[in-house]
Amino acid sequence: MTASFTDCANAIRALSMDAVEAANSGHPGMPMGMADVATVLFQDYLKYDPADPKWPDRDRFVLSAGHGSMLIYSLLHLTGYARPTLEDIKTFRQVGSPCAGHPENFELPGVECTTGPLGQGLAMAVGMAIAERHLNAGFGDALVDHNTWVIAGDGCLMEGINHEAIGLAGHLRLGRLIVLWDDNKITIDGPVSLSSNEDIPARYTATGWHVVECDGHDPESIKAALDAALADDRPSLVRCKTIIGKGAPNFQGTSKTHGSPLGAAEVAAARETLGWKYPPFEVPADIRETWLKAGARGAEPHAAWKQRLAGDSNGAEFSRRMAGDLPADFSLDAHIASLLAEPKKIATRSASQLALDAINAALPETIGGSADLTPSNNTLTKGLHDFTADDYSGRYMRYGIREFGMAAAMNGLALHGGVIPYGGTFLVFSDYARPAIRLSALQRARVLFVMTHDSIGLGEDGPTHQPVEHVMSLRLIPNLEVWRPCDAVETAEAWGEAVARAEGPSLLALSRQNLPQLSSGGAGKGGYRLQAAEAPRKVVILATGSEVEIAVAAREALEAQGVGADVVSMPCWSRFDAQSREYRADLLPRDALLVSIEAGVTTGWERYTGIDGLRFGLDRYGASGPAPDLYRHFGLTAAAIVPQILEKLKD
Repeated sequence: MTASFTDCANAIRALSMDAVEAANSGHPGMPMGMADVATVLFQDYLKYDPADPKWPDRDRFVLSAGHGSMLIYSLLHLTGYARPTLEDIKTFRQVGSPCAGHPENFELPGVECTTGPLGQGLAMAVGMAIAERHLNAGFGDALVDHNTWVIAGDGCLMEGINHEAIGLAGHLRLGRLIVLWDDNKITIDGPVSLSSNEDIPARYTATGWHVVECDGHDPESIKAALDAALADDRPSLVRCKTIIGKGAPNFQGTSKTHGSPLGAAEVAAARETLGWKYPPFEVPADIRETWLKAGARGAEPHAAWKQRLAGDSNGAEFSRRMAGDLPADFSLDAHIASLLAEPKKIATRSASQLALDAINAALPETIGGSADLTPSNNTLTKGLHDFTADDYSGRYMRYGIREFGMAAAMNGLALHGGVIPYGGTFLVFSDYARPAIRLSALQRARVLFVMTHDSIGLGEDGPTHQPVEHVMSLRLIPNLEVWRPCDAVETAEAWGEAVARAEGPSLLALSRQNLPQLSSGGAGKGGYRLQAAEAPRKVVILATGSEVEIAVAAREALEAQGVGADVVSMPCWSRFDAQSREYRADLLPRDALLVSIEAGVTTGWERYTGIDGLRFGLDRYGASGPAPDLYRHFGLTAAAIVPQILEKLKD
């Protein structure tokens, strides 16, 4: 017996309110309000196969309004995914449950990306849609032909990143992207009208989107809107007019259902209103079977796709890219050997471009880009052409002045699979991108951030553009590898490590000013002895990036006075911290004075120098002026540092 549409939608409502009630925490309103839209989508439109959640040609579904996480947990369970089980749902929001407070992509197959920070899910979906079109251009409809669907709330559409994301999507005419707007007119504070009266459809239309609306509780109206969206070659916003908390008779349509349990009395009243006569967490057999049948729809198209893959001459290459595996023969050894044979005094941003020349030629899956700083970031290499609405085969993205949107889109690109995205801006503007960088790390996404102009060395643009606290603050983000190389060789090594790292993002902080080539290799360990003491060792000087040159000059001056000094280059702290205790102790001996030099805040360096060491840096903002003058002004020269080291040794 086939259950009715209403019963299927009410199963979502019941599971959602029961789980939130059991946890005494959560957001029941959005799942209850969007249950009808989600039922239409998952039963009749979305292409997916619960038996293989990673099927490469599945539609991507993004719950941008991640606070309504019980919506996707209910859908995954009802349609036949192995998890979440009913027991998982019963432990919603509890330690150890895959049903976390907000959806996390590493907890449950079927959750495409981690959402909750509003707007970022929609922005990541833009990246997914870009990836789909790019791979389609390379591999054709037989292997790549799917849509990206988003459920977004009023908050997602208010956040600033929404403006960046939809502007990019409209410009690129990403017609496979469909956003279902839960237009319930309620936020946490109350009615949306308390804080906003903008014409959202007009805004989307102005950015090149197709806009259509529906009654979010009428399945025929919903289907008509989705059909219209699918038929249009522009990205689509589907305005779903809904009632938040629908079914809760006393609270629906109010902010009371947004972020709190309904309470036992209202849950009981909702059961009465919905005609749901079953105890908590029980889904009757006919409703369960109807949902499982809907989930099984994808088995046949999936099997047909597998046959096409097996017979496609590009099938093996497509599978390699989607698996995230690099070609077996990929290496930057030849490039590094050429640098060692002919040393170069160049900015590390220029060295980065040289490394990217080799990487992009060897890895067709890379997609580069910049937030309108291509000539400064040096992220465009020979052989690449632009990804545009007229040519989706391009491997270079013009993101515009959209640092946050760029970073979030790169997350979506990486999470879609089949591509490795990198994108550039100035290091100081990592502040604009930081929430997306954090989500890169949380989601374990292979995203490569190219951040140039990494210190006061950028010079005359002054303190607004000179990053001081940025490198150190980025090092605080768990699972983000921050590289600050000192020369062309370290830059190439950093790129090699970053591209090979599949379990998380990497960030390269690169100089504007030219730097001498000092390294012959070793950056892969994060820290290594660049130069060893000749006289009896009394000092170890640690430095990164452009300040390694200063450390080398300071060592030379100390050695001239009979004071032995090592120079340790530390391009990546987290890599160094992962080395053995013996390795780290050998580089940082306790019987030597430990000194750090970095043109940024000194906070944090004490973990290596100890409280009795010396730390040279910049615990204030920079200034406008030529780079050499600034280094002298702030005492970041060997001439200024060596006397202080000698004085400390006297103590």
